[in-house]
Amino acid sequence: MNADRPPVLAHQRFAADRASFAGLDLTARFERILCTNLWGATTSVSGLGSEDAATAAIREALPALLQRLGARALLDAPCGDAGWIIDCVHGLDYRGVDIVPSLIAANALRAQRGEIAGRFLVADITRDALPATDLILCRDGLVHLSFDNIFRAVSRFRASGAQWLLATTFPEWEVNSDCEDGDWRALNLQHAPFSWPAPVELINERCDEGDGGWRDKSLGLWLFADIPENPRTRMAD
Repeated sequence: MNADRPPVLAHQRFAADRASFAGLDLTARFERILCTNLWGATTSVSGLGSEDAATAAIREALPALLQRLGARALLDAPCGDAGWIIDCVHGLDYRGVDIVPSLIAANALRAQRGEIAGRFLVADITRDALPATDLILCRDGLVHLSFDNIFRAVSRFRASGAQWLLATTFPEWEVNSDCEDGDWRALNLQHAPFSWPAPVELINERCDEGDGGWRDKSLGLWLFADIPENPRTRMAD
């Protein structure tokens, strides 16, 4: 259900600062979110959903899932500060992309120092060609994009040649609404305007934000072959 959900900090703080985003392109929007710590987390610039407690269930489940799928390469899009995922991708060709150059520079420096493993690239998932990979992880990414940019991102994901997509979805959410880029709202990818089939697998994140009001927050796994083409999808020039 939608109506009885508690407020989410990312949406509340964007709404309070909405005027500051007027006229900004996608890169500038997410740069502003980063430099103002708009999402309000204390241990991760990528927001509350990237803190240790919020990622515990995924960190438990993801390595075994990747092994079952036989994945050799994973693209984390967007990767944010790449804080929680590093312990989940040992032995994989891990690449992270993000639209904010300073995040990628910080991640690359940590990799150079041997603090994390992986390769990092500045990329706009709605417009840029993405590296070839087996599986794309898009956690807490599409929820911040307008419908049109979601369709563009999925087209870019598909064009990478990846077989699998692991993306955030809320299976109990009833009606999807559009939003301004950089804002936040829940999405159920099985409902319009996406109408994807049921995911092959579902990892419930055990989200406790809002006193359990978002307990259905999950990562859904889809084969790209099963994701329908959308007539609204427009590849960037």
